[in-house]
Amino acid sequence: MNIVVSINTNYVKPLCVMLRSLLDQNPDTEFTVYVIHSSLTQEHFDYIKQIVGKGNFYLQEIGVPADFMSDAPVLFHFTKEMYYRIFCAKLLPLEAEKALYLDPDMVIINPIHSLYDIDMGKNYFAAAQAVNSVTQMEFKKRLNMPEDSNYFNSGVLLMNLKELRRTQDLQKPLEFIRRMGEKLYLPDQDVLNALYYDKTILLDPLIYNYDARYYNAMRVRSLGKVDMAWIKKNTVIVHFCGKSKPWNEVYLGELGIFYREVAGKLFPKTEKKPPLD
Repeated sequence: MNIVVSINTNYVKPLCVMLRSLLDQNPDTEFTVYVIHSSLTQEHFDYIKQIVGKGNFYLQEIGVPADFMSDAPVLFHFTKEMYYRIFCAKLLPLEAEKALYLDPDMVIINPIHSLYDIDMGKNYFAAAQAVNSVTQMEFKKRLNMPEDSNYFNSGVLLMNLKELRRTQDLQKPLEFIRRMGEKLYLPDQDVLNALYYDKTILLDPLIYNYDARYYNAMRVRSLGKVDMAWIKKNTVIVHFCGKSKPWNEVYLGELGIFYREVAGKLFPKTEKKPPLD
């Protein structure tokens, strides 16, 4: 199974947690993890292997020139590395015909095969629909998306690399980024939605990309059905979207328990810190 991540040095520790959770929930699966980056060193990769520990996984480095997308707009806590997933069909080796992109700020809490094995047909992507209907309407209007389209979260992105290589015009996202500039509020996610909303299979966000910010809202909306027990049984991926992250001491979200459970095993108080941390 092919997994793709794109990170800078600030996300080395969260990546370790995400990968360990992925291995723990899929012990009989062999993973090739493509790490797309422009700033990691061999020390970082050695550290990731050491901290994640045993498992059926192979890390493959995909180095990107430091000036690639360097002039693309980034806001708030976003980085230029977020744009890399748009160009995975070009960046990844040809033998990878399908891959699952995962943001590093998430935890896998159930087996992932039901997601990876989806029949993509001629679609480019599969991604979970955004759960906030208000912001979805605002984003669609800002990006001039059709009224009957759906805005999705690109943190979990199943990619049909074979079809992308066959038909994707790589100039279109570059031109769109240049044209939109600072109007790209959620950089790569905006681009993917605006250009490929009609080439994307929509997934259930409560199963495949549970936005931890909306735990209380979803529990109320479901009349108590979607509680912690439901999530443990049904959800595959918990995503810590937004600026507040569970590795920060001030994080108060209830679902942070999933991150802390894995991180506590990997990072005892006497932990070795990541290089250049």
